[in-house]
Amino acid sequence: MAIKLKNQKDIDKMRVAGRMASDVLEMIGEYVVPGVSTEELDRRCNEFIRKVQKATPANVGYHGFPKTLCTSINGVVCHGIPSEKDVLQDGDIVNIDVTVIKDGWHGDTSRMYYAGAPRPEAQKLVETTYKAMMAGIRAVKPGARLGDVGHAIQKLAESAGYSVVRDYCGHGIGRVYHEDPQVLHYGRPNTGLLLKEGMTFTVEPMINLGGPDVDQLDDGWTVVTADKSLSAQWEHMIAVTAHGFEILTPGSHDK
Repeated sequence: MAIKLKNQKDIDKMRVAGRMASDVLEMIGEYVVPGVSTEELDRRCNEFIRKVQKATPANVGYHGFPKTLCTSINGVVCHGIPSEKDVLQDGDIVNIDVTVIKDGWHGDTSRMYYAGAPRPEAQKLVETTYKAMMAGIRAVKPGARLGDVGHAIQKLAESAGYSVVRDYCGHGIGRVYHEDPQVLHYGRPNTGLLLKEGMTFTVEPMINLGGPDVDQLDDGWTVVTADKSLSAQWEHMIAVTAHGFEILTPGSHDK
């Protein structure tokens, strides 16, 4: 596993890209309402990245992906493709995932939104998934292991009665969109890769209301829960620092 450690100048650049990605998600929040199509959300974000930020939307054309955002509604786990046909309804939950490239460096983050008033079980899932992500991030420091990160996420999610998706994971990131290491959202303490200062990766747990199994649709991208239950996801890009971690994609939702 070839881990690319980043120096302070690299992390400074990633912090800029990460802030831009977070700014996209802040900007789009007011438009996530019942009656809007995910295509419209995608168009607004594309224009914001290109025209306002003078940056590049990393997802467009990535392995053939056609859009700027991944928009994953209700039982969609990840990689939902924005479409005119996907119109948000009152009570929907949706994950919006965006990656921005600025000066050759990637900023990658996602968050959950409510269209209108969420059902209590949906709101609890969304809030618990955020807490699980943060529990994993707080386990990050030099000398810890990736198994500690995954265990913290798994323990919190499963104690609430939810399941952790195992087919998809976080990833190293920098000048390359997806690089080593793979960051599993489950695991055993004191196992896995030893964390070192200068590592940069995403923590992005996908947590299901029902079972952990998923299916991929015929479009080759959209991943859904096998049992049609709700799914939620949050994602931050982080750097391992000398004494812990830095969130490179902070947002107004962070505590």
